[in-house]
Amino acid sequence: MTIATRAAGNPPMKLAALVFFLAFLPAAALAAPNAAPNLPENARLAVAGDSITERKLYTKFMEAYIVACSGRTDVSVFQFGWSGQTAGGFADRAANDLAAFQPSTVTLCFGMNDGGYQPFNESIGKRFEDSMKRGLIVLRDNGIKHIVVGSPGAVDTFYFNRTGGGDYNHNLAQLGKIGKKLAGEIQQSFADVHQPMIDAMLKAKPVLGKEYDVCGTDGYHPNENGHLVMAYAFLKGLGFDGDIGTITVDMNGNAKATEGHKVVSSAPGSAELESVRYPFCFQGNEKSPSGTLSIVPFIPFNAELNRYTLKVANLNAAKARVEWGTQLNEFTKEQLAAGVNLAAEFAARTPFEGVFLEYLNRVAAKQEFETYYIKEVINKFRMLSPSAKADPDVAAVLPALDNLRAKLAARHKALDDKAREVLQPVKHIITVTPL
Repeated sequence: MTIATRAAGNPPMKLAALVFFLAFLPAAALAAPNAAPNLPENARLAVAGDSITERKLYTKFMEAYIVACSGRTDVSVFQFGWSGQTAGGFADRAANDLAAFQPSTVTLCFGMNDGGYQPFNESIGKRFEDSMKRGLIVLRDNGIKHIVVGSPGAVDTFYFNRTGGGDYNHNLAQLGKIGKKLAGEIQQSFADVHQPMIDAMLKAKPVLGKEYDVCGTDGYHPNENGHLVMAYAFLKGLGFDGDIGTITVDMNGNAKATEGHKVVSSAPGSAELESVRYPFCFQGNEKSPSGTLSIVPFIPFNAELNRYTLKVANLNAAKARVEWGTQLNEFTKEQLAAGVNLAAEFAARTPFEGVFLEYLNRVAAKQEFETYYIKEVINKFRMLSPSAKADPDVAAVLPALDNLRAKLAARHKALDDKAREVLQPVKHIITVTPL
């Protein structure tokens, strides 16, 4: 899109907004088409945010989905969460800290602390917008071509008591609108984290009780359930279409499978498969916020991101029983002809569960190291290089620091390799029995 085309179809922009937009145009124009457009081949994804990000829950869900579910093993992920941080704090450290990873894509989730835990006012909005712009310019100046600007999350309508959940959620919604506007101005993507969390609360609390927290019992640090909602928002913002794979079982012939799934053997009504792309697997029970399973009925995660579809051809019965792993379920002929989502219908347990959860644990260990790597080393020594120009004693320690950085980078890669080595092909059997 040219500047002239944009201007012809929209109201005139203020000069400052136009300059801001122009600064990003070359970067946005380089984005390449992809199944996840914001993650080009061999993408390096930095997930930045405040203490909610530093909890390393939605970040590990994102990483597991990208690598194990979408099959994007070419993508590397690094979380840059920092407790208590605002958009301005990130802008101050971004150039130094991100250099340790050299990302091509960055997701941003700020605003919870920027809102000041009080009702919204114009000065809060302006300060947040200015800080976000400053951070975005830093990303541009450091060659980041793909950005997903996330809105802040939400506070729990039962547990947040500082200003009343409603007042602060209104504040967070306004900050989200500012983020969306900035993303539009620079032609980058926006992830609405706030509204899906609100929607999940409105749906879940009447069913599971008002004390079922979606945003944490402190009001703003979600448990695993709320972090799954956040992961959903950012994965959508990255552009994933949610198609994990399709298996077709023929009651009169051989089974078929799409990419990422191989038919090892088949007979009428059954298929033995080997899969390298996993459906996302949930943990916990149907009522606990400390797991992901309980929130699944109240968000469109399975429908939009986790479609592992079974289709049955030539079924000569009104319904059939499907056996997958250790689980059984019944479906009508019409449902099976159209396709049923195994990831949703067998959400409590799938044949992929053990390997997937082990991978999650290993990703968590890697991301735990990332917090130490950035906060305790890379950030703390960021003033040494400028000081070295004036102080020979400081300059003398820089080679040792470079050696330490190299060792930390090697340790990080080793942890990533250790996590990925568990992702072996999973063998599983689907059997369809007419009823």
